Amino acid sequence: MSKRLYVGNLEYSVTDKDMKELFSSEGNVTYAKVIRYLDGRSKGFGFVEMETEEEAAKAIEKLNKNIFKERTIVVNEAKPDKGRSFKGNRQSGNYRNTPKDDLNYKLRKIRRRFK
Repeated sequence: MSKRLYVGNLEYSVTDKDMKELFSSEGNVTYAKVIRYLDGRSKGFGFVEMETEEEAAKAIEKLNKNIFKERTIVVNEAKPDKGRSFKGNRQSGNYRNTPKDDLNYKLRKIRRRFK
């Protein structure tokens, strides 16, 4: 079973190919991706997927806190994606699409009267 690794503190010029070459010394790399902004700039981290868990453990042991392109990289097991909510920021008050019959909306409106 393949194992996904998080690779952090990458030099911004690192490409997917560079990461694949770095990790291929520890085993078979099935996936390597540097995460980028929409304009193409690197975010400074990425993910690598190794073919087996043994290869992943070996890569973590050898490459974590190792220098790659003049930066000390961090290599850990990737955490599972918990999903994201794109509903807006309700805490800051920027969320204005509240229906008028919502109980919380009515309570806030009543509280404003007594301030």
